[in-house]
Amino acid sequence: MRWLWIDCIVEHEVEKRLVAIKNVSLAEDVLHDHVIDGKPIMPFSLMIEGMAQTAGILVGSTTRFKEKVILAKIAKASLDCDVTASDTVRYDATIERIDDAGASTSGTIDRRVAGGEAWERIGRIELLFSHIDNNLAGTEFPAHNFVFSDNFKMILETAGLADLAD
Repeated sequence: MRWLWIDCIVEHEVEKRLVAIKNVSLAEDVLHDHVIDGKPIMPFSLMIEGMAQTAGILVGSTTRFKEKVILAKIAKASLDCDVTASDTVRYDATIERIDDAGASTSGTIDRRVAGGEAWERIGRIELLFSHIDNNLAGTEFPAHNFVFSDNFKMILETAGLADLAD
């Protein structure tokens, strides 16, 4: 993954659930291009991407990242409010179904405003993933799993999941 929209993994229930956190910062260039009422905001599309990365890690971890997993479809997405710099976003992804062809996941997005302690539910998302090695048999793909950037590996290591990517 070239751009990561999660900072760390905070919970992992094998083959069931994964929770990741994103601390939104003004250091992210994309916020300077998306301003509402004078406040820089994180675009909804990037929050959906953060959930897709969270759920994709969960789906990929079920096979120790041996199969290439790609987002195939956003089945449903609803986001209710903006996230701005200094907010923290929590992505909570759950596998609903998984087989050789792919997986369906559901998830929630919560926000915690800077200085606050409580999480506020701001979105729900249902995503479908494809195991492209199985679904596109005969198509040539790189031998390595193409999502493993150094930053991605560091997130897995920090969460204690590096052994899954061996």
